Amino acid sequence: MPPDLTAAAAPPRWPGLSIAPAWRKPLGWLALAWVLLIALFAADWAAMVDQWWNSSTYNHILLIPAILGWLVWLRWPELRKLEPQAWSPALVLVGAALLVWVAGAFAGFNLFRQAGAVALLPAAALVLLGPRVGAGLAFPLGYSLFLVPFGDELVPPLQMITADITIALVQLSGIPARIEGVFIDTPAGLFIVAEACSGVKFLIAMVALGVLVGNVCFRSWRRRAAFMALCIAAPILANGVRAWGTIYAAQYVGVEKAAGIDHIIYGWVFFAVVIAAVLGLSWKYFDRAIDDPMIDAAAIAAHPLVSRLAARRSAPLLALAAVLGLALGGQGWARAAEAIAAPLPAAIELPPVPGWTRVDYAPSVWWEPRAAGADHRLLGRYRDGTGRTVDVFLALYGNQTDGKEAGAFGEGALRPDSDWVWHSAGAPAAGAKTDWLRAGTDVNRLAHTYYRTGDLLAGSNARLKLANITDRLRLRAAPTMQLIVSAEQTGDQDAAATLASFRQSTGDPGEWMDRIAQLR
Repeated sequence: MPPDLTAAAAPPRWPGLSIAPAWRKPLGWLALAWVLLIALFAADWAAMVDQWWNSSTYNHILLIPAILGWLVWLRWPELRKLEPQAWSPALVLVGAALLVWVAGAFAGFNLFRQAGAVALLPAAALVLLGPRVGAGLAFPLGYSLFLVPFGDELVPPLQMITADITIALVQLSGIPARIEGVFIDTPAGLFIVAEACSGVKFLIAMVALGVLVGNVCFRSWRRRAAFMALCIAAPILANGVRAWGTIYAAQYVGVEKAAGIDHIIYGWVFFAVVIAAVLGLSWKYFDRAIDDPMIDAAAIAAHPLVSRLAARRSAPLLALAAVLGLALGGQGWARAAEAIAAPLPAAIELPPVPGWTRVDYAPSVWWEPRAAGADHRLLGRYRDGTGRTVDVFLALYGNQTDGKEAGAFGEGALRPDSDWVWHSAGAPAAGAKTDWLRAGTDVNRLAHTYYRTGDLLAGSNARLKLANITDRLRLRAAPTMQLIVSAEQTGDQDAAATLASFRQSTGDPGEWMDRIAQLR
């Protein structure tokens, strides 16, 4: 028997309730480390808990802590045979988690902040429990990343996929229909595949379920991959069928009654049916016996690579101090960067544009982008000699911190609390993100969004975040700007042509933004 196995000759009847003596101090150190790390990053944990509790997209995460405990309990009969040890090489993982958190703090990107805060916990577990225990707990430690609320970025593509599936089924069922972006026009009325109908909440929860079932119920990686493919495809296809069912029913019972039926079935009842169908199709392919141990402690203890890694033992107290020291250092770095803000002018204004005249801002449906935390905001309208109009919004930030994030969810051209909804992506425009927005059934607006920091001009929020992170890593201050130029589509005005003409008159958007911010 390998020397690192510490099993008693006669294990207790309820091993899940017994803590071997060799585990007591390491678990105490780990509990202390986790309490202190959660306290140090309390703001990020509070934000995550708020999303778990108040956002239906992430309600399933409330179950993840209990699932993690259950996964450890399944492994405990074998796990307790391994000897935990402090292991300083895992501090590299602590540093990596902190870099993710720092990058998120530097860019005002909550997803990175929260991912870093969560990743610190399994990294600290490896530091204080060692590589053998880490190998035994590999899946639960990795599964803990599902505590991070993610998936909002998938909403627009899922809206389009759902709309495509729905229109195909609607037309296949003999209902005359026409689709524009996420709008589907039928004899019974106009339907929109809104953000809430994208199916993202079910897809994210099903992925979490698929990963869990794949580990617990399958041994074959090929079967796990097939099951995951089913878990991804099923909620997407089922959501399209649900949307089609609502439209189909509306043709016969009316929009209001069909919507009422949809509200009844669209929720955890619908999700439960999808889960039952997926598991019903898959259960006969499960290849892990119910009494099959989740890990093999003897194999882990005897593994050559794991044994070489475990040769580097550390003092538990020093390992704990190193974890906390790195965490405090990362927070200090972030606070130092937050204190740096680029100098800004006391006031800015929209400048004259050749061939265009400033006029009163009076859109047919009020449109005002959101830029929470911006130091300066401008909103105005230009008109050319032929009567074409362009609306311009500019937000200027001295720095990017939590609550002051250009391009964050809910910021920009489409305010969640407005009369406007996202319709579809617009035709590509150099350096810009393009979106068609719609208010009501017949007011359409094309918006071009530009981000600017330093020499960067891009329509990509990811590129902006990367540039912000680079500046903050160097503790360098640079202002950030968001420019949105927009035009309504009317019988007298082609929005795309109008915006192209306006851009030609202003010249390079980046240079024009710099002049407004008085950087040139």
